[in-house]
Amino acid sequence: MISIFSKKTSPVLGIDISSTSVKILELSRSGGRYRVEAYGVEPLPPGAVVENHIHEVEAVGDAIRRVVNRSKTKAKQSAVAVAGSAVITKTIEMNAALSENELESQISVEADQYIPYSLDEVALDFEVQGPSVSNPEMSQVLLAACRSENVELREDVCDIAGLECSVVDVEAYAMERAFELVTGQLKGNTDELTVAIVDIGATMTTLSVLSEGKTIYTREQLFGGQQLTEEIQRRYGLSAEEAGLAKKQGGLPDDYEAEVLTPFRDAAVQQVTRSLQFFYSSSQHDSVDYIVMAGGSASVEGLDSLVREKTDTPTVVANPFVGMSVSPKVNTAALSNDSPSLMIACGLAMRSFD
Repeated sequence: MISIFSKKTSPVLGIDISSTSVKILELSRSGGRYRVEAYGVEPLPPGAVVENHIHEVEAVGDAIRRVVNRSKTKAKQSAVAVAGSAVITKTIEMNAALSENELESQISVEADQYIPYSLDEVALDFEVQGPSVSNPEMSQVLLAACRSENVELREDVCDIAGLECSVVDVEAYAMERAFELVTGQLKGNTDELTVAIVDIGATMTTLSVLSEGKTIYTREQLFGGQQLTEEIQRRYGLSAEEAGLAKKQGGLPDDYEAEVLTPFRDAAVQQVTRSLQFFYSSSQHDSVDYIVMAGGSASVEGLDSLVREKTDTPTVVANPFVGMSVSPKVNTAALSNDSPSLMIACGLAMRSFD
């Protein structure tokens, strides 16, 4: 069975593998306070990862090894994640008297009722959620299944990097875990809020809606910051690397904001509003209390205020590191700049403390 729900006690390096980069993060904790022990970002060659699927195992593994060496982390265990769209989850009821081993055997027998693939092709895991509301003699069990290939490719890249892949999580669960670190940015009792987290990555935008701290809805769509990078390349004749740097550091011609940045911001806001409308139409909700912007494009100048204006919803840019101490070997300025894009890595690193 995969270790989506397994409990870890030793330091776990959170590794977020996206379509353009790998991001790593190691956390420690003393009392209730976290500390960033190691962090790094390493670009990936074009085509190494496409739409959450690893195509070039060696290239991704080498990138992880480089950033691990540069970060000087001592951690040898790692946690990675698969996209929510790659995972099937189902809550089922099982006899509460069964031991964990008996549950595992029973689920392995019965899982083919719930999984639309051959069980030879999937990795399974489960977590007991608690007693059934309708029958105290039964337990609610969350079953998670993912194609084995998705898990094995992530294990392979960690192996190439010299790491043990001890946890394969789901991105939505990692985001949910990291959300507790940004609740201080929100007003009101966060246990009662409905919050939309919009993660705008390089090629994929993911909406996760949390109610009372639990994920109740996720949706992925093809849109991301890569579109802005490519437009900068096209308009100003820059390489992909030059365009990426210019996007972050500035120094582009005077027409950049009007001709390139504004259309991208408008398109991003349209994606956010469209995703929210899908959520509203498929749920009993007709609003959210907050929008939390995450991902590499969350820091695009003016995007959060435009989302706030167009949706009439309080909007903040995620920073999971508020209140954390930072190791002297970590570049705090770079960490601050990258903080919205490190939510998944942060949620994965928090597996150390389950």
